[in-house]
Amino acid sequence: MNRINKALPVFLFFPFFALAGSSPLFAAGEAVSSAGHLPPVWLVAPFVLLLLMIATGPLLYHRFWEHNYRNVSIGLGGVVALYYGFLMEHGVHVLRHTLEEYLAFIALIASLFVVSGGILIKIERRGTPFVNGMLLLFGALLSNLIGTTGASMLLIRPFMRINEGRLQAFHIVFFIFIISNIGGALTPIGDPPLFLGFLKGVPFFWVISKVWLPWAVTVAGLVILFMLFDAKAGDAGHSAGEQHGGIVIAGKKNFIYLAMIIAAVFLDPAVIDGFPSLQKLFHLPFGIRELILLGVSVAAYKTADHEALKGNEFNFEPIREVAFLFIGIFATMIPALELIGAYASVHAGDFSVTAFYWMTGALSGILDNAPTYLNFLAGALGKFGLDIGSPATVKMFAEGVASPVQGDVSSEFYLMAITVASVFFGAMTYIGNAPNFMVKNIAAQAEVDVPDFLEYIYKYSVPVLVPFFAVIWLLFFNH
Repeated sequence: MNRINKALPVFLFFPFFALAGSSPLFAAGEAVSSAGHLPPVWLVAPFVLLLLMIATGPLLYHRFWEHNYRNVSIGLGGVVALYYGFLMEHGVHVLRHTLEEYLAFIALIASLFVVSGGILIKIERRGTPFVNGMLLLFGALLSNLIGTTGASMLLIRPFMRINEGRLQAFHIVFFIFIISNIGGALTPIGDPPLFLGFLKGVPFFWVISKVWLPWAVTVAGLVILFMLFDAKAGDAGHSAGEQHGGIVIAGKKNFIYLAMIIAAVFLDPAVIDGFPSLQKLFHLPFGIRELILLGVSVAAYKTADHEALKGNEFNFEPIREVAFLFIGIFATMIPALELIGAYASVHAGDFSVTAFYWMTGALSGILDNAPTYLNFLAGALGKFGLDIGSPATVKMFAEGVASPVQGDVSSEFYLMAITVASVFFGAMTYIGNAPNFMVKNIAAQAEVDVPDFLEYIYKYSVPVLVPFFAVIWLLFFNH
């Protein structure tokens, strides 16, 4: 436990310590980077600056941020890209790989955004604690079938409509907690880290077989807590809809497009043997999957039900903001991920399940949770003398391998900890998962009271989520 007390603060506040040179990674990073293997720790500064500006811009200098966030994001990302392109011996390869990840990421969430925008769901009931709670629970289940992005985009507008006149900040926050993040922890479709794990060799149904109990405890607890908050809030205004009524859906043909998107996700050489790779054949930064997703997006928008688009007040601003901000995040987080990955691979043998749980979680809240998941998965495999490059080895790791450390738990508990943390902790900040930002943007456009970046953390995610995550640790990972 003493190891954890020393290590955990480093990972929680690594970007900020790195700037001051006080991180234990600083000396190691500088020593190794001199040989060209790792970047200097000071190169984490653009990432920290971008996070600070995302947190403070809308609050302290709103007009400047609104007109210049694109330039800020691209400019800071460009600093890192130029360093890697000209001064790192492996830099061009890293930048290319990051571009491939970004294009895959934005193609998926953009297609889900466009397709779901053409589906108008009208729930002819008034928003009550019970109705809202059941909608959140349904959304949590749905997110495992169409992803957290798909479920969020499909349900956020109906959720706001049935609560018109009584919407408060906590309504949006709990929607993000439950539907945009934690709900999608049961299948590889639900959240990107789990899909990457599936591509690496984790069996498709392993996740639900091992994670369903932590998922059920957390989702049920959050839904109950939300219903208590909602009941306390009362009927501050006149909600839309009747006390009793059905559900009307416009734009039903878009469900076909939605099915096409989910099917396209699996069009990958790692899933289908012999499936052509445009990256390898033509050295392109995208594949057939991304082209299909682009085609589906265009077709869905061109053939959309105009009543559905109008009813959803559909526009491209939410996805535009995500696209610009996340291209900066993807670029600026490269040095942080490389330094963290190196640290994890070197010290993984000393880490317990507790360390993997809290470290993966803390970093998934501020970094993209997909590469964070892969870094710590590789570290955990290394602790057991296994290689992440072999699907058969990863499958064996998931099924359970005895630990080389006497008295330690088997490998499946390590994978459980990394899986749960990477998905659950994505709810800690607006940048922890892409749908968080889109939900915030859609709610803000509807002039709903939405907490700013810092308020979201200190008023909601820390006091609400951290106790839940601590309970999950005590129940399942306190070995």
